[in-house]
This record gives sequence, structure tokens and C-alpha cells, in this order.
Amino acid sequence: MLKITFMSLLDRYTSDELLKNNFWAEIERYYSEQGRHYHTLLHLEALLIHLSAVKSDIACWDSTLFCLYYHDIIYDVKRSDNEEKSAELAVQRMTELEIPDEIIELCKSQILATKSHQFSDYQDTNYFLDADLSILGQRWEIYNQYTVQVRKEYAIYPDLLYKIGRKKALKHFLDMDRIYKTDYFHQQFEAEAKLNIQQEAEQLNA
Repeated sequence: MLKITFMSLLDRYTSDELLKNNFWAEIERYYSEQGRHYHTLLHLEALLIHLSAVKSDIACWDSTLFCLYYHDIIYDVKRSDNEEKSAELAVQRMTELEIPDEIIELCKSQILATKSHQFSDYQDTNYFLDADLSILGQRWEIYNQYTVQVRKEYAIYPDLLYKIGRKKALKHFLDMDRIYKTDYFHQQFEAEAKLNIQQEAEQLNA
């Protein structure tokens, strides 16, 4: 489903099979890098499922799909500019495909928005941000597995440093009036997400 959707997306802009296959191979390579445990192709598949459920409410489906495939393509836990670097690569690839500038700019802004996950005036971005955080509102067993995967991605850091950073991230979400910006995701995941985050915070403080 993930590859088929990507190829169908590129079909709308190019008939160059080699180029399409090279772009997909690049995505596979990045998201399969050693050290990735959560930010993998499985994460993209989950996003695609959640976003497909609200496709009729998304104004620019193509920019949202490009954002999906490229938003975490650069992921290095030692860096603080992953979103910027991911956006740069997305812009480069979309420019090669001669995507209209408007779609490129929308995709770029959506990727950069994943850095802080703040409410956007552009509803497509809110849908994407909510889908990106859908893991927070899953049942505890799935959420707990996610926390284990994230900890593995930050394995280079000792527990003391990791806990400080993780607790800061959890507090960021708990301080929000609402984690999910759209009514669709809010109704589905908000209550469970807050319970999960609070439980993880308590475990880190134990």
C-alpha cells in the first residue's frame, strides 16, 4: 500500500520509471536505517491509514502525501534540525519532479510544522500533525511499545539525560489545551493520549 500510493502520486507528475523507482528506493533506504525503531516505514503506513480516513476533508492531498513520505526522512537523534533537513530534501525531490511551487511550499511548511506541533491556520497541516501523533492515543500496550522503540532510538544517551528530555517532551503535550487540533482526531484519541502520557510521566518519575 505504501509503495503503490507513492508510485501513484509520482505518476501524476512524471512517466520516468527509473526516477520513480530511485525516489522510492531512497525513501526505503532512509526509513530502514540502522538505529530506527519507531520512525520507520511502519510509521508511514500508520500515517497513511489515518490520513486516508479523512482524505475527503484534506484540501491538497498531494502535498499531504509528499509530507507523509518525507517528514522524517532525515532522522538523527543527535541533531536538532531534522525537520529542516527533511524539508530541504523534500523540496529538492519535488523540484526535480517539477511539482507546482504552491504544492512544494505547502509540503515544506507542513514538514516544518512537525517540529513544534502547534495549531495551524491551514487545516491540512492540523490533520497531518494529528495523524503524526495518533500513536499517543492508542491503547496502552501499543503506546508502551512505542516508548520502548523511542528509547532504543535514543540509546546513545544514558537514562538520566534521556529522562530529562523525554519528560520535557511529555510536559509539552500535557500543557496543551488539547493535543489534537481537529475534531476527528480529538474525539478518537485525546482522552487515551492524556492518560498514556501521564502514565509514562509517572513511570519516568518513579
